[in-house]
Amino acid sequence: MSQFDVVILGGGSGGYACALRSSQLGLSVALIEENKLGGTCLHRGCIPTKALLHAGEVADSSRHSSDFGVNTQFIGIDMLAVNAYKDGVVSKLHKGLQGLVKSRNVTYIEGHGRLVSKNEVEVNGVKYTGKNIVLATGSYPKTLPGLDIDGTQIITSEQAISMDRVPKSVIVLGGGVIGCEFASVWKSFGAEVTIIEGLPHLIALEDESSSKGLERAFRKRGINFELGTRFKSASKDAKGVTVSLEDGKTFTAEVLLVAVGRGPVSANLGYEEAGLTMDRGYVIVDNKCRTNVPGIWAVGDLIPTLQLAHVGFGEGILVAEEIGGLNPRPINYDGVPRVTYSEPEVASVGLTTAQAKERGHDVVELNYDLAGNGKAQILKTAGAIKLVAAKNGPVLGIHMVGARVGELLAEAQLIFNWEAEASDVASLIHAHPTLSEAVGEAHLALAGKPLHSHG
Repeated sequence: MSQFDVVILGGGSGGYACALRSSQLGLSVALIEENKLGGTCLHRGCIPTKALLHAGEVADSSRHSSDFGVNTQFIGIDMLAVNAYKDGVVSKLHKGLQGLVKSRNVTYIEGHGRLVSKNEVEVNGVKYTGKNIVLATGSYPKTLPGLDIDGTQIITSEQAISMDRVPKSVIVLGGGVIGCEFASVWKSFGAEVTIIEGLPHLIALEDESSSKGLERAFRKRGINFELGTRFKSASKDAKGVTVSLEDGKTFTAEVLLVAVGRGPVSANLGYEEAGLTMDRGYVIVDNKCRTNVPGIWAVGDLIPTLQLAHVGFGEGILVAEEIGGLNPRPINYDGVPRVTYSEPEVASVGLTTAQAKERGHDVVELNYDLAGNGKAQILKTAGAIKLVAAKNGPVLGIHMVGARVGELLAEAQLIFNWEAEASDVASLIHAHPTLSEAVGEAHLALAGKPLHSHG
């Protein structure tokens, strides 16, 4: 069979989510992937990096166990064993996903696919026809002009997740999510780390208060960073890599990680020839992920929305349900939860203070320090929860810094997406002692009736 209701090019987060939901809706589906099912997130991104971060957390716990009256000795990091643990997690999830796709009667096709007409994708010389074509070809790690990735001394995240040693020193070029996560991992593993970021703050897309909170925590951990100066050049020799900045400063380390963002995988795949509207390599879509060519859709990192696996899931499901005639609600990208899984974590949903003001809101803010939270004291974590709200109106943004705060986003995203006011949340009783209690305490304070904080 080579004719389907839906032909999906790319088996990453967006592609396989679309395939699974389309199958649920009774549509015949072909899913094409040239590498491994699960894509970047499962094999080279979200999952392996979070496994490394957890290994780093264990290392830090062993170093500081005496703070809790437990005597242990940190001996070192065995990267072969760390990688075995990480790869085991990935392998188990990969096998589960393969079984899931097979159980849903999705036709899985391995090979390099290319769009050859408005309703055909060719793989290994065979053409597959779809009433609908969904493009989900993902993204790749970008670099800068004149900065050649050699995979050994100058690397991207794709080499960083598989290193067989802990470098003595690392320069991280880029202080966004990926850069900060790897900086956190390597510091936990014992490396000397310096982040270079051309913008004024780390994780610059977050609320400024969160950026400053992470910067304070990184300083305390001994992670160095240079902000507000652009990269000029890099040179390497047998001893390491030297990075020069436009202000004349230089930094030298054993390894340079280039973490300057990810670009869409769209070149030489037939997209332009099919007449798709493109911008800087991205496929342009409407709020239902429809391209300008009827019957062709695009999801995930290929389109200029948030580059997050769970956004890809959402977009894939949205497209499947639109094809299936369910008329789903478009995604509100403001309401998508966002996490930087460093130590400490940074988590947010909704608008920053600056965004809320730009959109004309009369803004009120509330900062709740985790020093007043019992579980935070038990965990010996520092941080804060900041609420951004419309005056006499709903909560517009929730911004958090601290250990494990990513787990608090489940409630936070409901608060934002259901347009709750502080008084709505203040009336709910939160379990004590939990970190989630801090969300309740922050809303109690914003509602004018603080409990474990000064009013």
